[in-house]
Amino acid sequence: MSDIYIHGTEPSEQERLAGLNRMTNAAFVEFLRVAPGWRVLEVGSGLGILAAQVAAAATGVDVVGVELSAAQIAAAAPAAGVTFNQGDAHSLDFPDASFDLVYARYLLEHVADPERVLREMRRVTKPGGRVAVCENDVSLLRFDPPCPAFDHAWEVFTRFQAMLGGDGLIGRRLYRLFRAAGFTDVELSVQPEVHWHGSPGFAAWVQNIIGNLESARIGMLGAGLISEGAFMGAVGELEQLKADSGGSGVFVWNRAKAVR
Repeated sequence: MSDIYIHGTEPSEQERLAGLNRMTNAAFVEFLRVAPGWRVLEVGSGLGILAAQVAAAATGVDVVGVELSAAQIAAAAPAAGVTFNQGDAHSLDFPDASFDLVYARYLLEHVADPERVLREMRRVTKPGGRVAVCENDVSLLRFDPPCPAFDHAWEVFTRFQAMLGGDGLIGRRLYRLFRAAGFTDVELSVQPEVHWHGSPGFAAWVQNIIGNLESARIGMLGAGLISEGAFMGAVGELEQLKADSGGSGVFVWNRAKAVR
């Protein structure tokens, strides 16, 4: 996964991820519907911000976060009820049927074999327990007024992620992946991002998208996929959008959950 991960772990990226957590965690925790006393596994725990909120969602909840990156684990803040293990999502170091809930968010797009990861998540879930994920389909992002320079850079970003072995469109495949991993009771849903100029999250959401591009800038330029001028034009469009009184943006996260 380290060679596939498009965003890196630079301080600017850690800051972006923290901001994305602030925007999206509450809705995802509600989606998980954590029950008191559950033992929970978060696969791809990153900074541990979400794990802390999951642990606090009900009494007596124990969350174990698995993360491949030692840098991410080192940057994670301690939280009650949360422990972290360094490990690979493709081969979880836990016995069968160990957890009441196993979830991953923004992870499957970055792994070499998402079906294998889901099979591992299913394996370590107790019978009757649940597996849940939330993922990208970056093609579902829309801004208005139109941002053609950004649209081009975003398409390049998607191609670059595919070159690395990731899949920024994986959200559209969640049902098929869950079925291939052995699940039969699968439910799909979406988590919307709807923002407009003057709404609380508009500037932060646009800045998050800028941060996505910036995290892949060196790689995209180095691969010859985009020129410096075209890249800066895309960022400039989004900076202008933040200040546009008529600006708006719509996106949806793709979610799936299944019973073991």
